Amino acid sequence: MRVDNEMKLEFLSKSQNESFARSVVAAFAAQLDPTIEEISEIKTAVSEAVTNAIIHGYEYEEGYVTIVCRIVENVVEIEVTDKGKGIEDIEKARQPLYTSKPELERSGMGFTVMETFMDQVSIISELGKGTTVIMKKKFKKEL
Repeated sequence: MRVDNEMKLEFLSKSQNESFARSVVAAFAAQLDPTIEEISEIKTAVSEAVTNAIIHGYEYEEGYVTIVCRIVENVVEIEVTDKGKGIEDIEKARQPLYTSKPELERSGMGFTVMETFMDQVSIISELGKGTTVIMKKKFKKEL
């Protein structure tokens, strides 16, 4: 795999950093000349992944969320990683409307939203060690 460009961002698991993270990823992806709709989709998917890391991964404890973005030809790959509690049942977590935090009035649509807006979503998680969500989106334009 030939990586055309790459960046890494790390920040505290504070909800106010979610907007910052999605803006940075959108700015990085802009070099592929996406449409406004594509940028909006990327921002929404990143928001969901970062919010999951903060709310579910760390459960509002302090930790770090790391985002690595790569551009390979005309694909942007976004990895969002936390070192939180991990996901007990990934397939269950991927189900629409499932939430492990009903008391917070969560919609349970995070992974569904990511899968709707991105071409590919993979989840790697280990209990007690954390979770990485890998999202890919292909653009028409090539570098």
